[in-house]
Amino acid sequence: MKIRRLTDADAEELLRVVTESLPHLRAWMPWAAGGYDEAMLAEFLAGAADGWERGTLFPHAIMVDDAIVGVVTANRSKEPETVEIGYWLHPAHTGRGHMTAATAELVEFAFALEGVRRVQIWHDEANVASSGVPRRLGFTEIDRRTPPREPAIGNRVGVDVVWELRR
Repeated sequence: MKIRRLTDADAEELLRVVTESLPHLRAWMPWAAGGYDEAMLAEFLAGAADGWERGTLFPHAIMVDDAIVGVVTANRSKEPETVEIGYWLHPAHTGRGHMTAATAELVEFAFALEGVRRVQIWHDEANVASSGVPRRLGFTEIDRRTPPREPAIGNRVGVDVVWELRR
C-alpha cells in the first residue's frame, strides 16, 4: 500500500472505484447519497487541483498493487494550524490495514506543512470502522458534537466524533 497525489489522469479509474463502492459509501458519505457521475468527479478533481495549488486540500489515491482502492485527503481550509483528514476505501479492501497505513502517511504529510500543529479526524458516532483508524494511530477523542456538520443520512446517527493528534 502507498499513497500518491490524485490527478486528472486518475478520472476513469477513480470513477469506477467510486461507482463500485457506492452501496458502501451511501451509508456514510453525503456526497455519495444521490449517486456519483462524471460531472461530480470532474468537479472533485478540479477542486483537488485548486486545493493543491492553494495549499489547502490534498487528496491522495490509496494504491494497492498499482490500483486505486480509495482516497485519503488532508484539508487545512478551516484553521491554518489544523489539518483534518477524511477517507474512504473500496469495500473489497477493508479490514486489511490499508486505511490505517494510508492515514499514518498522511498524518506525516500534514505535520510537514508549515504551521500545522494539530491533525483531526471527524466521523459519525455510528461509523465504528472509521473510529478504529484514529484509535490505532494514537489520536485522542476530544469531542462529540450535535448537531453534526453534515446531514444524518444512511447509517449516520447525527453525532460527530472528533479525534485529534497534536505535534
